[in-house]
Amino acid sequence: MFNITKLEEIVNDQRNNFQKKDSGIERLINFDKYIKTKQIVILSGIRRSGKSTLLKQFSEKLNGDFYYINFDDERLIDFSVSDFDRLLTVWKKSHQSKNILIDEIQNVEKWERFIRRIYEEGYKIFITGSNAKLLSSELSTHLTGRYFKIEVYPFSFKEYLIFNNIEFEKVSSSNRIKVMKAFDNYLVSGGFPDFIKYKDDEFLKRTYEDIIYKDIITRFGVKEVVAFRKVSSFVFSNFTKRISYKKIAENLEIKSPISVRDYIGFLQESYLVFELFRYDYSLKKQFVSDKKIYVIDNGMRNIVSFYFSEEKGRLLENLIYIELKRRGHNIFFDKGKNECDFLIEEKGKIIEAIQVCYFLNEENKEREVAGLIESLKKNNLKKGTIVTYADEEEINYDDFTINIVPAVNFLTTKN
Repeated sequence: MFNITKLEEIVNDQRNNFQKKDSGIERLINFDKYIKTKQIVILSGIRRSGKSTLLKQFSEKLNGDFYYINFDDERLIDFSVSDFDRLLTVWKKSHQSKNILIDEIQNVEKWERFIRRIYEEGYKIFITGSNAKLLSSELSTHLTGRYFKIEVYPFSFKEYLIFNNIEFEKVSSSNRIKVMKAFDNYLVSGGFPDFIKYKDDEFLKRTYEDIIYKDIITRFGVKEVVAFRKVSSFVFSNFTKRISYKKIAENLEIKSPISVRDYIGFLQESYLVFELFRYDYSLKKQFVSDKKIYVIDNGMRNIVSFYFSEEKGRLLENLIYIELKRRGHNIFFDKGKNECDFLIEEKGKIIEAIQVCYFLNEENKEREVAGLIESLKKNNLKKGTIVTYADEEEINYDDFTINIVPAVNFLTTKN
């Protein structure tokens, strides 16, 4: 049970620090949409992706009319659900507001009961959290239909350009060179805001280690730490490739494929990696087939695993995957006689097919086009896209139109 005086001291200290926090560049979301609704707003994503900064940007739209607390604070380590009433008392002593901002709420067990109660009392609530499954399970149980969830990723390429004051909407010859140079850096270094700001490789290493130990090993009680770290290193090294739990277990000499599945699940829940399923009308086949693995950020991947310049094709594929996730698409890959990197599904129907290839040349063009056309035929589509580093062309094969687009165009012009 928290002493009110002590809690008041922490709350005041945190609010002062929060208000001094740098707001950064404004993220490319529709703030009005989320502020005007009565729904709870959930900001969920990997550590250091900018959730707290985005929360600060929301606070500024509220003109300082809010209550605030951050549970990623060692002084609040013993805070429990029974202390929330005292917290409300502390807040109301300072001023009256109907807006509540809470950082890293997953650190308090049974938090969702308090959030539902104050939601029913008419409070507008913004919360952040760093664990995908924890948030989704508790939200679906107690708050169904009462919230919007915003997945917060490291900077998109557009946001990266805005941060670096590079114009991309009006393209000129000199401007085009700046954009391409920026893309070369972004492709390899990724979009974590603090890394872009300070260019400190140690930041990415520390962030990765914090997630591994604090968000996974400690939270999930991982006992076979060496085995878990082997799996994490393996998937970061083999990003964009198809994986099999059984083969990983055999290669790494781990006793059970189930352990591998669980370890990858932990990595996903902390937003470090994502599994991509092969598209099939049978859900059972989707789950038992090999998956492809992608990582949250190219910069983190290259710090955690060795980077070779010949891997730029895989970096481009990973970057496009994360961008499609950022845009909220439901994504699969296709594997038949050939392979297509990404299928976008909407309302049970495939609406778009996308292939990614760093350079198109005589050696790979036929294979890349064949994989795309096979998917177009299978899903009754007439147009497909190949995203490349710099190639730009429209080609026709029989009744199919293939748009070959530079990654920069794809990242800055599509919604």
